Amino acid sequence: MEGEVLVREQLRSAGRPVADSRNVLQGADYRITVLADGLVRLEYSASGEFEDRASQAVVDRAFPPAEFQVVETDDRLTVHTARLQLVYDKRPFSTEGLSVQAKGGYRSDESVWRYGLPTSNLGGTARTLDEADGPVPLEPGLLSREGVTYYDDSHTVLLTDDGWIAPRRPDTVDLYVFAYGRDYRAALRAFYRLTGPQPLLPRFALGNWWSRYHPYSADEYLGLMDRFAAEGIPLSVAVLDMDWHLVDIDPRYGSGWTGYTWNRDLFPDPPAFLAALHERGLATTLNVHPAEGVHAHEEHYAAIARRMGVDPDSELPVDFDPADPAFLEAYLEELHHPREAEGVDFWWVDWQQGGVTRIPGLDPLWLLNHFHFLDSGRNGKRPLTFSRYAGVGSHRYPIGFSGDTVITWESLDFQPYFTATASNVGYGWWSHDVGGHFFGYKDDELTVRWTQLGVFSPITRLHSSDSPFNTREPWRFGERAQRIMTRFLALRHRLVPYLHTMNRRAHLDGEPLVQPMYYDHPDDLDAYRVRNQYRFGDRLLVAPITTPADRATGLGAVRAWLPPGRWTDVFTGLTYRGGTTIQLHRDLDTIPVLAPAGAILPLVADGEAGFGTANPEALELRVYAGPDGEFTLAEEHDDERWAFTHIVRTGDELRIHPADGDLGSVPATRRYDVVLCGFAGVTAVEVDGAAHPAVPGPVAGSVAVRLPSVAATEGAVLRLVGDTTPADNRDVPERLFALLDAAQIELTTKERVHRAVTTHDPARAVPALAALDLPRPLFTAVVELLLADAG
Repeated sequence: MEGEVLVREQLRSAGRPVADSRNVLQGADYRITVLADGLVRLEYSASGEFEDRASQAVVDRAFPPAEFQVVETDDRLTVHTARLQLVYDKRPFSTEGLSVQAKGGYRSDESVWRYGLPTSNLGGTARTLDEADGPVPLEPGLLSREGVTYYDDSHTVLLTDDGWIAPRRPDTVDLYVFAYGRDYRAALRAFYRLTGPQPLLPRFALGNWWSRYHPYSADEYLGLMDRFAAEGIPLSVAVLDMDWHLVDIDPRYGSGWTGYTWNRDLFPDPPAFLAALHERGLATTLNVHPAEGVHAHEEHYAAIARRMGVDPDSELPVDFDPADPAFLEAYLEELHHPREAEGVDFWWVDWQQGGVTRIPGLDPLWLLNHFHFLDSGRNGKRPLTFSRYAGVGSHRYPIGFSGDTVITWESLDFQPYFTATASNVGYGWWSHDVGGHFFGYKDDELTVRWTQLGVFSPITRLHSSDSPFNTREPWRFGERAQRIMTRFLALRHRLVPYLHTMNRRAHLDGEPLVQPMYYDHPDDLDAYRVRNQYRFGDRLLVAPITTPADRATGLGAVRAWLPPGRWTDVFTGLTYRGGTTIQLHRDLDTIPVLAPAGAILPLVADGEAGFGTANPEALELRVYAGPDGEFTLAEEHDDERWAFTHIVRTGDELRIHPADGDLGSVPATRRYDVVLCGFAGVTAVEVDGAAHPAVPGPVAGSVAVRLPSVAATEGAVLRLVGDTTPADNRDVPERLFALLDAAQIELTTKERVHRAVTTHDPARAVPALAALDLPRPLFTAVVELLLADAG
């Protein structure tokens, strides 16, 4: 089959792998390509043959002409750009003879990369969290406080012009050095330019997913979906683990782990079942473990056997061989396309069998991700796959499934850091098992905290193992846990307008949804110390609580760093002055999620979010007091027909501009509920000369106004009536009393604390409290409120 073009057009990825010749410096056995002012490609080949094909990771080297200067002698080549200096002795690459230094005031002993030596690194991500019970080692990322890192592409496979795979030439070196200093976003933009952007996710992926390893029947599954709806818990993706297919089979046909044939005892009419899910607003994915190949009991065995030259009457297995393009196409067309014709929307590719194929350097996981993703985009459909991470460049194949974690606080505590740090290698769409997968223990508090983190993660997917005691339905937990989980899962669907706008931003601008704090504050050491805190899109800061509550105060706590400026908690309404590190405390009902002053946050109106993720008929606009702010809401129906609604606050005016773009993507008219946070002095909102009284809002310190329907073609102009000066936290004394009243401590201690905070101003109250030798959780909880009062 060698030489035949067997891969159809749909499975050929687009790319521009050939560099502009003006960016290339070449000798007999070396080639240096200055791709950008902070990015160089370094190749060495004793044969003098160099590689211009795309690789598994790198698909675009056609950068614009770069600006650089060259100083060259017989035995030395020096290249200068605005960001770096490269020095090379024109010999085989060596530690002594090849270096790249980042410019910009960094110490020369820290900001230099030398060939063959490791670089300091802020970390990347890992292939899987299978069986993780706390931290796991991370692969290197692209960012470093010292300003220079590298990626070694010497051992990945190549993508040929006909869409297939080729091994590397032996004994060649192919490196990419990133020297962007601490301009982390510029480094990421260069990386995405080199390796391809994050694809747009289908909108449905941004809602809640239900998943459980359990042999559901069709009726049981549909009944469960209806129970979720009745409980007010919206979902958008229905996941079926492996029991959708035949698993109890004759041992001569394998273990039953791999399968492509519906279990008709459980699902007598698969198309009708899938249609019923679609009618409820749910997309569907099926789990597949492809490693054992195709056996004679399978519904489509004869078709794939004939295509692979196996006599169907022999009942010999068709081996799983993804390195054979003929098998790969048959695998997709005979096993997956029929299921998709029945209504399956995308596939959960559950590969766990190592990284070796008969093509040197070809990881079967990467190959499955690559071709499943491309294949899923047939007929104009927005492509999607669901699988494990397979190395640099895997961001092109979302969504990542992180694997089977142990149900412990230690597992939970690692996941915010793991998720945010993955952005350092461009991997922005991790999906974790919310609640953990197996072993561990049942703990209502742990499950609630995991759910809260899940809602403020790239993907919210409830999942658990096949134990009858291990499941994630909120009503399987205590009354309080159920109430909180229900409220947060409803909030996830309310966040979809914001999330889909951030989805577009991630695709176009190279901005992962979840980002470590040091992206915005690279020169502030405090930004590196809050490992579990992150930006969630460009309007929110999240500091999840991942440790058990203090028994005395009943509060969970997290050490947070608030950047300079004014920050308001979206749940409590408390406002803080930034530029400080602080312990934030919350009862089980909330976690710290803060918006900066002036932010505008669009949500689906309260009570309007149901199953599915359709563009809403009613929106809530959260407007935070402070400087002028704006937000441009981006909406479509997974069809690239974008409509944009620009919302701007200037002084006492809030303007909802007429929608721009394809108006077929938004409702002709829309209701707006405006929630003004920190505007306690606003008494009304005036629209077209008519005053609409402000009423107390859903958050402390907020007021709310419901507008009449607004036409998409006209928009609306609102004038805030009253005092628009940001309000202080006026109810802090009441919050302090409630904190002390609830604390499980000695009554005399409560009285002493209360006396200290009511007889002193905050600046003097803190040292007075310190003198009382209080338990630290109580002391820091009281200090937090005092600092908020000072805000």
